[in-house]
Amino acid sequence: MKIAIIGTGNLGKSIAKGLITNNAITSLYLTKRNLDDIQDLDGYKDVVLTTDNAEAVQHSDILIFAVQPAHLETILNDIKPLLTENHVLISTITGFSIAKMESIVGQDAFVIRAMPNTAIAVGKSMTCICANTKGQERIKVAEAIFNRLGTSIAIPENQMQAATVVCASGIAFWMRLIRATTQAAIQLGFDAKEAQELAMHTCEGAASLLITTGNHPEQEIDKVTTPKGCTIEGLNEMEHKGLSSSLIQGMVSSFNKINSIKTDQL
Repeated sequence: MKIAIIGTGNLGKSIAKGLITNNAITSLYLTKRNLDDIQDLDGYKDVVLTTDNAEAVQHSDILIFAVQPAHLETILNDIKPLLTENHVLISTITGFSIAKMESIVGQDAFVIRAMPNTAIAVGKSMTCICANTKGQERIKVAEAIFNRLGTSIAIPENQMQAATVVCASGIAFWMRLIRATTQAAIQLGFDAKEAQELAMHTCEGAASLLITTGNHPEQEIDKVTTPKGCTIEGLNEMEHKGLSSSLIQGMVSSFNKINSIKTDQL
């Protein structure tokens, strides 16, 4: 696949690393105003670094936009004359609707929105995808890309804001939970390196159990809780201190913030 990433910041760079690692490219153009930040990607086969968006568009069929929301409209207007019937436009921009993209590039363009997370750099992203009517004809292309870099799911566009919280912001939420587990392990006697290893691999194991078995979390919890045991004692203490409610409230607060940003952009 001939792919361009327009705006190779943190997310764009993560996508690029995932594509390179998984050999998912015929060519890959990476654009950024300051190429010093992505020099570590220079030298890979079929990877081109450039400050010229037009160059990237002209040499690619799939355009992945990973710029700041305020910059996307200008970029779309600049490259519009270069777009052909072969181009597939994939936006990872939070709050920038399909309708707004169509108002610039037209309803006949293949427009897809994708919300990956930074785990895409290690091939473990949970990516949510939606498309305009025309874009439905190419949504399998987007799924093929993001399934090489983790797991994807097609959802209605009106759920994309919520998906951002659960999947994209969710990486930060899980990192904080892993950090807290690490801190507890240190207090219980492990050194910092051991503590983090215990925390992150236990987290991975818990998620893998659910993915592999399809079980509800409570089914797996029941397997490690015994009457008057230490596990249920710890779980109940966490709930008394508001673990679940704090996480839920934090995610709802994040969702409300996204909606306020979207309102400000209108």
